[in-house]
Amino acid sequence: MSSSLSSLQAAAVPDLDRELANQIFDDLHRIGFDGLGMTRPSYGDGENQAHALFVRIAQDYGLETRKDWAANLFVTLPGKNRDLPAVMTGSHVDTVPCGGNFDGAAGAVAGLLVLCAWAKAGLQPERDTTLIVTRAEESVWFPLSYIGSRTAFGLLAPTDLETPRRDDGISLRQHMQASGGQPELCGVAPVLEASRIDSFVELHIEQGPVLIGDQVPVGIVSGICGSTRYRSAVIYGQYAHSGATPRRFRSDAVMAGAAMMMALNTVWKEAEAAGAEMTLTFGICQTDKAQANFAAVPGRLDLAIDIRSRDEALLEQMNTRVIEEAKRVEAEYSVRVDLGPRTRSTPAVMDPTLQAAAKKLAEQMHLPVVSMASGAGHDAATFAGQGVPTAMLFVRNANGSHNPDESMDMDDFLKGVGLLERLLSVRAF
Repeated sequence: MSSSLSSLQAAAVPDLDRELANQIFDDLHRIGFDGLGMTRPSYGDGENQAHALFVRIAQDYGLETRKDWAANLFVTLPGKNRDLPAVMTGSHVDTVPCGGNFDGAAGAVAGLLVLCAWAKAGLQPERDTTLIVTRAEESVWFPLSYIGSRTAFGLLAPTDLETPRRDDGISLRQHMQASGGQPELCGVAPVLEASRIDSFVELHIEQGPVLIGDQVPVGIVSGICGSTRYRSAVIYGQYAHSGATPRRFRSDAVMAGAAMMMALNTVWKEAEAAGAEMTLTFGICQTDKAQANFAAVPGRLDLAIDIRSRDEALLEQMNTRVIEEAKRVEAEYSVRVDLGPRTRSTPAVMDPTLQAAAKKLAEQMHLPVVSMASGAGHDAATFAGQGVPTAMLFVRNANGSHNPDESMDMDDFLKGVGLLERLLSVRAF
């Protein structure tokens, strides 16, 4: 059958295996549980075990598996014409420290469920349909965005391989090699070509409260925010006695940081009042435990700055304001501000044709959906940035994300997987 979206009737709808889904999530929980939440570091033992789990299940269903030089996993149900561009889906299975069991993993499990259901039903698509389980999507471990999907397209610079992981200081190169990758092939090994990919669809839990608030199980993503970040900014002041040092003689790192944060917060409010869409977060703000105390003027403040928007021009404007405010507080508070390296990710627009198809399919399924933006970054942004027609589906999830309390209902998940299956089917059969 043609992959044209003018026809929304594809192969017969196969049964999605709820028991298999529960089994995989239980196994992932066992692999990643740290006593409170899930911790599966990028290129760590937990992520390796999760990939091995997917390989084992895929092979049980007769699916093809392979890994690229960076140890990204590809699971494929071969099509009748393997020369046609492939339909792809996927997500990641690493987590932030003490995160939840569904962020990323839900999308990887969803793709595997679809391929297993097709294989069990004896269905063969016209073109290859491939699940990619990416490595290292959570940039909390290495300060690089979308490592797995970028390596898959050959977008990672060889110098990036020397980046140390935050918890152990060991380089990405060494971790990649220990996980079965071949970092020496960076820049040499074959990589994904956008022209060989028909489309990419990623399912993911929503990481905010919109679907819960709207009482809708599934969202269709319109775009993914980009970011500008300073992950390791430091304000250096001068430690001094809290009672013996008048204000005019102080070099107070905390007061400088507070002034800088409040000024940027005011800029954020002004941007929102003008109709702009962005977020601003200071996820780290701490003094030095070894030196700070209640009787001393603080001489050092560490902070992280995270700005996100779908408007790239606004991101650059905010970055300029960050630099300006840093210079202002340096002069006003007699401190030195070291913003450290800036990291960035580019906003991505989801394919309008795929969005329209997803909405039409949801109507046929009598599935309530809403259109919404993604404030968080995802591997789908890499595919879209390479010119691949890309879509994202969100599944309702209580209690946010990046915490142990992620709470995705299995009924909601299977509704999302059902829509994913229909959308992939339209493109693949």
